[in-house]
Amino acid sequence: MKAIQLFAKGELRLTDLPEPEIAPDEVLLACKVGAICGTDLRMFANGHRQSPQALTLGHELSGVIEKTGANVSPEWRVGMRVAVAPNYGCGTCDSCISGNTQTCKDFQALGIQKNGAFARYVVIPARAVQQGNIVALPDHVSFEEGALIEPFSCVYNAFERCHTRVGDTVLVIGAGPIGLMHAMLHKAAGAGKVLISDINPERLAMACNFDPDFVPVSGTDTLADVMRITQNRGCDVVITAASSAEIQSLAFELTALNGRVLFFGGLPHGKEMVSLNTNIIHYRQITVTGMSGQNLRQYRESLRMISNGLINLKEILTHKYTLEQYDEAFSAARSGKALKVAFVL
Repeated sequence: MKAIQLFAKGELRLTDLPEPEIAPDEVLLACKVGAICGTDLRMFANGHRQSPQALTLGHELSGVIEKTGANVSPEWRVGMRVAVAPNYGCGTCDSCISGNTQTCKDFQALGIQKNGAFARYVVIPARAVQQGNIVALPDHVSFEEGALIEPFSCVYNAFERCHTRVGDTVLVIGAGPIGLMHAMLHKAAGAGKVLISDINPERLAMACNFDPDFVPVSGTDTLADVMRITQNRGCDVVITAASSAEIQSLAFELTALNGRVLFFGGLPHGKEMVSLNTNIIHYRQITVTGMSGQNLRQYRESLRMISNGLINLKEILTHKYTLEQYDEAFSAARSGKALKVAFVL
């Protein structure tokens, strides 16, 4: 079978691999859609210390069950349309017992530690099957939407930590697909005003075209623009959906009294230290939080939101490619001219 594998920093190849065999507790998935994530781009650019050997990328996925092991529950049948949450844990640590397998000390993920979805087939490991990572897709939910459950559920995790109230002013810094999902979810939850900022005017315009109520904010004079729009009040919620120390530092100046700041985009290795004016946090009573991945409850609730039409992700996937077009696909994803890029098999 064909697979896109990362061999080293900056080295992707389309390889021929044997069709995977499965153990009695595993499921073999025929991949239909595998979307490119910012994590894939960072792994391509920087390599990945947890995967010293060739690794098939891709952790945003949907497909059809091709084969089930002898011990797998009859709930999962050959031919079923499914999506798969890529993260799974040991099942016994405090994080797993609390339902947060994504913060497990023995965290594993398809496309990060285990071979992922940029291939004809992917094996769903026993622990992922047993912990409930597979979800059935309703007939009206496309494979494209199924692959986007994963990034949207990360956004949903962040949303729950923002404690957004009806009427709040929300600023999302970063107008990529993740930033757009943040904006869509906060508007659906009743935010009074949703602002989006980006240094790339083309991408900012693309994001704001999704909803005429989204308010574009300058990516070069963000503070002045936000204060003008909010009449010097600042924003109740500020989300940094971009990996930038400068943005993280600026976020506090953009935040209103009793506001919340959420760091969504992590910083590159070696650039984690950020200079902050902590008096702003102290005197404005600002709450600062982060997030990582999603738990399975959030993944399943995200599917329900998509299935019920509360969130429409169909147009976010703007560029589709075959596995053979991997160079073009990764170039498009890095260019900033596409929103979401995916391989469609």
